[in-house]
Amino acid sequence: MTASRQTFFRTVTAVATATALAGCATAQPDWATVAKRAPSPTVFASRETNAVQTANADAADDPAIWRNAADPAASLIVGTDKKAGLNVYDLMGRQRNYVNAGRVNNVDVIETTIAGRSAVLVAASDRNDPLAPKIALFRLDTAAARLLPIGVVAAGTGEAYGICLTARGDGVDAFVVLKDGTINQVALDLSAGAPKGAVVRTLKLGSQSEGCVIDPRSQRLYVAEEDVGIWRFDARPDGDNTPVSVAKVGGRTLVADVEGLALALEPAGGGILVASSQGDNAYALYDLASERFLGRFRIAPGRLGAVSQTDGIEVALGDFGSEFPEGIMIAQDGDNAPQAQNFKLVDWRAIRRLLSPATQSRAMTIPAAQAK
Repeated sequence: MTASRQTFFRTVTAVATATALAGCATAQPDWATVAKRAPSPTVFASRETNAVQTANADAADDPAIWRNAADPAASLIVGTDKKAGLNVYDLMGRQRNYVNAGRVNNVDVIETTIAGRSAVLVAASDRNDPLAPKIALFRLDTAAARLLPIGVVAAGTGEAYGICLTARGDGVDAFVVLKDGTINQVALDLSAGAPKGAVVRTLKLGSQSEGCVIDPRSQRLYVAEEDVGIWRFDARPDGDNTPVSVAKVGGRTLVADVEGLALALEPAGGGILVASSQGDNAYALYDLASERFLGRFRIAPGRLGAVSQTDGIEVALGDFGSEFPEGIMIAQDGDNAPQAQNFKLVDWRAIRRLLSPATQSRAMTIPAAQAK
């Protein structure tokens, strides 16, 4: 355990003990207060995107990233302005393209085949009609850094919030998280000119949910129920519909709302689940194999401002150029005053340094039986 993590855990214990003793009527401390008082290890953003179009509002929401394997520094970020549309940014944070798509909330990106040709698919949860969720689909022109609309497909009944994608054979499945906790698995047919979609399965959580992410290797779907915690489902169409609790709100690791989720996928099936603990402006880390809590951190003010009130996050490991040689984390910044909200970029090496070598090695392996 690193010195910063030791300090964090010692402080949490001390504050928790003091809180419990102060309220002798209850043995349980106020964990939200504990988390907010306890110092967490910090990292700093090294880049930020241009502000979104909508000012004086909670507008920026969710980022996704496409890695350019041939030229990693030329990778592209897609981010939502949930009151206006979608932006494409380069890794310098410059806006390269904007599409007026209205109220699109979350976004995901996947390499696949569209109409028989290799392409980068961008899918956004479309909540323009709060009673009829849709998936807005685009092809990312990676050379021009432009989004080209290819169609919209229905995704059930309700208000679309979260979305995440996974490959399924030669196609793509989209998981659309509705505001009430319903999760519709939509099989996308991209073989012809106009995309089609069919709801093949419905999952359910008990209250408002949004953030989701899929481990394509283990076919595990992780969903954030904002006031409750993080759940895991089997993402296969014929999988068990029963949710499994991964982490609960309560301050020890998470303070409501639980918002964006992202995966740092490591070799041999291992890696780290990252969650936005919006209630105390922090991020929680969990080992994918054991689902054990690893630690927490915050993005502190440095050359760029601090990051707070984060909704969506994205993590991708690998070479993204000289500034992000081992990977990148992107976090929505809910307070970018005096400008409108935006997204901050963090070098993954800074986050990795918060974890001890022993923790890193344990986080890299998932039992083969669980990876089927």
